[in-house]
Amino acid sequence: MPEGHTIHRLAADHLDRFGGRPVGVSSPQGKFSDSAALLDGRVLDGVDAHGKHLFLGFESAGWVHVHLGLFGKVALGDAPAPPTTDTIRLRLVNGTSYMDLRGPTTCSLITEPEKQAIHERIGPDPLRVRDDGTGDDGEKAWQRISRSRTTVAALLMDQKVIGGVGNVYRAEVLFRQGIDPYRAGKDLTRREWDAIWADLVALMREGVRNNRIDTVRPEHTPEAMGRAPRVDDHGGEVYVYRRTDMGCLLCGTPIRTAPLAARNLFWCPGCQQR
Repeated sequence: MPEGHTIHRLAADHLDRFGGRPVGVSSPQGKFSDSAALLDGRVLDGVDAHGKHLFLGFESAGWVHVHLGLFGKVALGDAPAPPTTDTIRLRLVNGTSYMDLRGPTTCSLITEPEKQAIHERIGPDPLRVRDDGTGDDGEKAWQRISRSRTTVAALLMDQKVIGGVGNVYRAEVLFRQGIDPYRAGKDLTRREWDAIWADLVALMREGVRNNRIDTVRPEHTPEAMGRAPRVDDHGGEVYVYRRTDMGCLLCGTPIRTAPLAARNLFWCPGCQQR
């Protein structure tokens, strides 16, 4: 499932390609046809992202709410658009660009109050922190985490606690902060939580800029360490994610993995001790 940086990157790409101009809207698959007919030819005048949810605003007609889930895919490209297929739930097109959406968990036209209700049930998003310090902050998440007996690794994946953090960022930020993933949330100190939040803000912003997840510090890159680059479908240079039984880049201890919160957790027993 795409993590939050991908959704925020998609929001920016939609604004760049379609924002402020009339957009052709269709649903070759047919499942979104009625809503597409209401939107066809309207101006896309707003985009928003919160956690793993993307919102596309069309004048006074409402918002298209998209959640990609495990199987959703977005294809963005330059016009002319390729021939349609019956797998395309939503197509946007103008004179310069097209977007095809396939296989999302959610693609629906919603009202402003419905959009606000979705925001209210998602935790603070590190990518909704503005440069001036306004917007989301980690306080709401801290209030939940600091009272919870649930492991910090599970809490970081709970979208009601924090929006947008997925399996990669979960594993990597805990490694970078030297925190055992099995510690209970209530056992974190405020200083540790503030460091986790600040690290997520920085790492996920970098993910938006580069459209990939890189979490290793400059001194641990392949060039700095004289090691081979990472080879994995995920891409990006990481410390522990999908590095099971490989030596830790810092201490050499084999990386471990175990199921947690319905996903595989990765951590270094040497660097992340209780």
